[in-house]
Amino acid sequence: MLASACRTYLNRYGVKPGSKAVVFTNNDGAYAAALDMHKAGIHIAAVVDLRAYAEGPLTEKARDAGLRILDGHAITATAGDKRVKAVQVTRLSDDGESAKAVGEHIECDLVAVSGGWNPTVHLHSQSRGKILFDETYACFVPGDSAQASATAGACSGSFGLGACLSQGHDAGLAAAKAAGVKSRKKGNVPQAEDRDFLPARWLWLVPGDKPLGHGGKHFVDVQNDVTAADLHLALREGYRSIEHVKRYTTTGMGTDQGKTSNVNAIAIVSQYFGCPIPDVGVTTFRPPYTPVTFGVFAGRDTGDLLDPARKTPMHALHEQAGAAFEDVGQWKRPWYFPHEGEDMHAAVKREVRACRESLGVMDASTLGKIDIQGKDAAEFLNRIYTNAWLKLKVGSCRYGLMLGENGMVMDDGVTSRLGENHFLMTTTSGNAAPVLAHLEEYLQTEWPELEVYLTSVTEQFATVSIAGPNARKLLNELTDDIDLGAEAFPFMTWRNGSVAGIPARVFRISFTGDLSYEINVPASYGAALWQAVMTTGEKYAITPYGTEAMHVLRAEKGFIIVGQDTDGSVTPIDLGMDWIVSKTKDFVGRRSLYRSDMDKPDRKQLVGLLTDAPDTVLPEGAQLVEKIESGPTMAMVGHVTSSYHSPNCERSIAMALIKGGRARMGQKLYSPQADGKVITCSVSDVVFYDKEGERTRG
Repeated sequence: MLASACRTYLNRYGVKPGSKAVVFTNNDGAYAAALDMHKAGIHIAAVVDLRAYAEGPLTEKARDAGLRILDGHAITATAGDKRVKAVQVTRLSDDGESAKAVGEHIECDLVAVSGGWNPTVHLHSQSRGKILFDETYACFVPGDSAQASATAGACSGSFGLGACLSQGHDAGLAAAKAAGVKSRKKGNVPQAEDRDFLPARWLWLVPGDKPLGHGGKHFVDVQNDVTAADLHLALREGYRSIEHVKRYTTTGMGTDQGKTSNVNAIAIVSQYFGCPIPDVGVTTFRPPYTPVTFGVFAGRDTGDLLDPARKTPMHALHEQAGAAFEDVGQWKRPWYFPHEGEDMHAAVKREVRACRESLGVMDASTLGKIDIQGKDAAEFLNRIYTNAWLKLKVGSCRYGLMLGENGMVMDDGVTSRLGENHFLMTTTSGNAAPVLAHLEEYLQTEWPELEVYLTSVTEQFATVSIAGPNARKLLNELTDDIDLGAEAFPFMTWRNGSVAGIPARVFRISFTGDLSYEINVPASYGAALWQAVMTTGEKYAITPYGTEAMHVLRAEKGFIIVGQDTDGSVTPIDLGMDWIVSKTKDFVGRRSLYRSDMDKPDRKQLVGLLTDAPDTVLPEGAQLVEKIESGPTMAMVGHVTSSYHSPNCERSIAMALIKGGRARMGQKLYSPQADGKVITCSVSDVVFYDKEGERTRG
């Protein structure tokens, strides 16, 4: 391993990387690692130095510490399988091209290697700055910048601490001046000594005990196991560009992006052609310049399938209330809140009735939230959504449907106008990241002229949704600066104010079909708001409800859930949502809606289903047929997308995608089950409860 890595294990983590080490170097720097390992109790079997004579302050310290130094030598072979067991050390000829026939066998379990320093020039290169070759340190350093950037310290090729501090100080002053900051005084630069390292010996191919490519391996890239023989093979095959050699051999394509191998590989290629190293050129440095660990993506608590578990600010309160949870887009969402002796069906029935008869409360924090700002924000939404957005008033909300380029429904949600050039979009819980990526793709590749800025704020806000006939009464008790009158605060608008003493943004929108308010507060106040709502709502028999009750409530009103009532092959017209598709403007997916296939009368359309036996609930996903055949093969006309028992309708209700569904109103269909039973049902309107929507506007 690298000598610097050994020092990191020892000094940062307190870990001994081996018990008996051989240090192999061409410069003074490795002696610092040898001294640290010696001090930590690692036996240093030898320091093997390529230089004819090792001298300098660190070298003398190593000699004073009793370390054995073999200058003018090289490691020419190793022994071991899964790990190194020994090395062969041999004296080099004066020109370094060959080694003596007989070498010394030294047992060890660690080889610490140092071949010089390599500045991190990646960011400079990625900004299109020029790269120059430093003959003294045999590495590439930043040259002229193409952008307003500056390099200082080790990344510019200055490896001494004193030089790093001085350059950093000067660069900071220059940056402050460029930013218009006037410095009162220059200040004192921290002082430190620069170690005067003696020149290294650049020997790119160390002689081995066998000729190159005839046994033994000269490793160049220790991540991808690329050897010098691999590089020579690429050159013999006719590759000349270093970029082609890189791809043929995979050198420099590991997570370190060539930090430990590229200079060596370029130098070996230059030797092969007999040309200067700068003439070979450099490979392209790609981000990230620091590797991203798998642990960053997995999170601290990996759990099943290494999938992070996201929790709302009110999660602990839901646990205390005995909630059962389900996973929704990585979020842990309360599924239902069972009382003692209740199963899921009993709990959901109670929760649904509470929302219609008095007051229900739900944690809606998981809804995706995207902050949209910029002078072209309204125009951007007008292109993304199927309906019109340019004239939406500040303080108002609007439901929007988003399509892919194929004309199929991608997502839906309510977007509110917070200011003339400021909107807040909500998405489905599991679709927040894909929607943000979709929006960014269009901004960056299709409409770069639009001045629009997107920011994910899903986790910045906690959302408490209250629904039911007593929702306004409850909210009136919690706020004294928001006029909740039906005229002052109509449906599909929002207001700023305070709720339970907490700064809040309140939206009058509804996914239950009842009088409803969604209260948004900073996430850190989420638990406090929930407790205040629960305490104040006791007089109204407030009932927390979960996702299952939410599904029943929205299904009673015929509201869709993208991903459940859609499957990537459904258009707004298929859903009976022609009213939301503009006939006068363009939008993403519009052209696809006019393809000939979209007008076929047998396309699957969303309709309602009512079973002949009111207590029989159709299984979700169940297939539907027009007639039952005696054999196993039957022509399917559609399938059930959502199905529940509705305590408010006092029967089962279902939604289904059926071929030519809207022309089949009242028609009998059949659903054959795996156990041989057949469920008979009739096609109906998709709205089962409060068809006129009076409860929402109350």
